[in-house]
This record gives sequence, structure tokens and C-alpha cells, in this order.
Amino acid sequence: MKNILIIYPLWPPSNLAGVHRARLISNFLPGFNWHPIVLTVHEDYYEEELDFDFLKTVSSKTEVIKVTAYRTKKKRLIGDIGLRSFFQLRKKATQLLSERQVDFIWVPVPSYYTTLMLPGLFRKFKIPYGIDYIDPWVKPRDVLGKFMSKAYISDIVARILEPYVVKKAALISGVDDAYYEPVLQRNFKKKKISNIGMPYGFDPKDHQVKLENVNLPWEEGEEAYVYAGAFLPKSHLFLKTLFTSISDLKSSGKWPLNKKLYFLGTGKYPGKQIIKYAKEYDLEEVVREQNKRFPFLHILYFLNQAKGVMVLGSTEQHYTASKIFQSLLSERPVFAIFHHLSSAVNIMTACKATEYLFTYKEGMEMDELNKKIQELVIAYFLKPTSWKPELNALSSYSAKASAEALVIKMEEEI
Repeated sequence: MKNILIIYPLWPPSNLAGVHRARLISNFLPGFNWHPIVLTVHEDYYEEELDFDFLKTVSSKTEVIKVTAYRTKKKRLIGDIGLRSFFQLRKKATQLLSERQVDFIWVPVPSYYTTLMLPGLFRKFKIPYGIDYIDPWVKPRDVLGKFMSKAYISDIVARILEPYVVKKAALISGVDDAYYEPVLQRNFKKKKISNIGMPYGFDPKDHQVKLENVNLPWEEGEEAYVYAGAFLPKSHLFLKTLFTSISDLKSSGKWPLNKKLYFLGTGKYPGKQIIKYAKEYDLEEVVREQNKRFPFLHILYFLNQAKGVMVLGSTEQHYTASKIFQSLLSERPVFAIFHHLSSAVNIMTACKATEYLFTYKEGMEMDELNKKIQELVIAYFLKPTSWKPELNALSSYSAKASAEALVIKMEEEI
């Protein structure tokens, strides 16, 4: 069996979204004759609230090695876990590569700074490495905010560091081609490099974990429609059109007040808060928002118990919406708005789950957009729903399929 070293500073019981990438891939690698060795940071050094139930979703075949990190101070100068643990991770990686046979190194990002050790490890050990883009490192200029803001400065640093890191890489992968294609265009104009797009996917076993004493965030008698997960900077347009339609229905007496919209685990995000929009559109009785992140398995339970599930994508075409898998597997009707080129549209189409899907195209007139969304809102929220997706079609988008695709690419490079 070949060995892969996965370097990622977060791991269950961390409940941050990026953890799923390394966890899902590692769960399925043994089935393809690869043994995963995950090098990570001990949870004592995480800042977020821990979720020990999340450990139930990790395969017993995954070997996990943990290091320490520098702790954050009251005056938080450096919070990035990849920076706080860089020297400890590099030292342990060097030791492991000196003592054990490792055939490939794979590093999901962010945190982006863990990748800075890869060129040095390659020079010393000649072990091929791959970088996996959960999010782009270099961001489009239009999302950076003010000149010389923290995000703006981080992007300047990214444009300097990324070429150094990727130059010796054997493989560039990502949750979608659009996340890493600009990397290839910037850095590999004269040289071809192996690359593969692999969706987050899902592990069916996650949905089989049983939890006890989990309280629903809504009251008995309410019909709860749940949006779960981070709210995106470029989702505001979709939220406003949704609220416009519901506000019109409410003001005309057509919206039953027992129908509630729950936005759970939306996190900290730029721009106006969802609950502020609710007040603006006179929907304070209808909309509930809880920014605090919920445990992953709790979210799966909430989705399964809801009347329906909402997924508001982004006006950016590359947004992949990994939450679409959990939404579909809840077997609840899914109301979704995505850019028409988003891979999530392909996934829903493959499952024949497009009855309540709206696909957005740039340049749409607001009147047309509002009209079409209102038609969808009425069909989804006010009429009997017909929901019979073909979930077997999800198999080609599973984490198992992504792990297999990664294995094929790695074996071409060793």
C-alpha cells in the first residue's frame, strides 16, 4: 500500500468548513490502496468551538499525527493556524519523510501558508507534491475591498508567494476547475502540469451517524425552511429577490405566518446582515438568523427535519456549493438559486432535482429576475411540493469518486 502525507492544520474536532476536504478524501483512499497519514495541529490550539461528535465521521484507517502551535494572544496579531503551526508542521514533516516511505504529499488550501514548506521538502526528499484549492489564493480584485485593506495586502502577498510554491508542484487540484485554472494560466504558460477538478462530494456514512438529545432551533408547529452554512459576499442579490417576493406575499395576506425561514451558521460576513434585510422587508416575524456555527452532524439533522431546504449560491460562476450534497441527501425539497454556469446546477440536473432551481445569468433585468423568483417562491412555499430526485446520480460526485480521481493523478506522477 502506498502512503500519502496530507498536511492540513485543521482536523476534527474542528468544525470549520475546510476540514471536510481532507477528511472526506482520506476516508476513501484506503479503498484505492493508499494509506492516508494526516499531519495536523492538536485541537488544544484551535480557536473555534470544538465538536467531538464530528470525530465519528473519521475513518479508523486514517492515521492522524498532531503537532503543537503558537497560541494567539489577547492582541491577536497572527490568527492563521497555518502560520501559527508552520515551523512545527515543517519539523514533523521532515522527520516523517526521513523515517518513513511516503509516495506523495498533498496539501489543501487555505490555510495557504502551509504550502511554503513544500519546495524545500521537495528539494530535500524529491517526493512529488500536489496543492488542492478549496478557495483561490489570489482573489479577483473586485472582492478585495478598500485599497491597502487587510484583504488587499493579503492578495499582494499571495501574488508573490504562489508562483514560488506551485513552481515545483506535480499536481494542481481543486474543488472546481475554476478555482485553479487561473493558477495554471499565471504560472504554467510554457509548461504543462497535471491537474484535476474534484468536488467536495460526500460520505454517505455521515448521514447514518445517530445523535441523541439534539434540540431543533425552531418551535413546534412551525414549518421551518432551513438555509445552513456561511452566507456569501455575492449572495446578497439572491437574498434580496427572495425577500422581495415573500414580503409581497406577506403584505397581501398570502404568506402563512407559521412558515419560517431559518438561516443557521451564517458566520461573520461582509455587508448587511440577513436579519437587517428581514427588518427592511418587514419580515422580522418570518426570518430567523443564528450566525454561530452549528456542529456538522447537527446541521444534517436539522436539514432532515426541516420542511424544506434553501441554498442561495453566488453571482460568481465558479461557486461550487458543497452544501448542495447535504441538501439533496436530506431528501427535503430544495429551493436553490445559482449562477447558470455553477457546477451545482450540473449536480442538480443530474439528479433531476431542478423543479425549484433558478439559474441566474449576468445582465438580467431586475423586473425579470423578481418576476421569475416570485413564481418559484409561490410554487415552492405555497403549493404542494413534488420532490422525487434520483439520488443515485450523486455517486459520480461523491468523495469516493474524488478520491479515485486523485489517486489516478498521483499514480501518474510517482
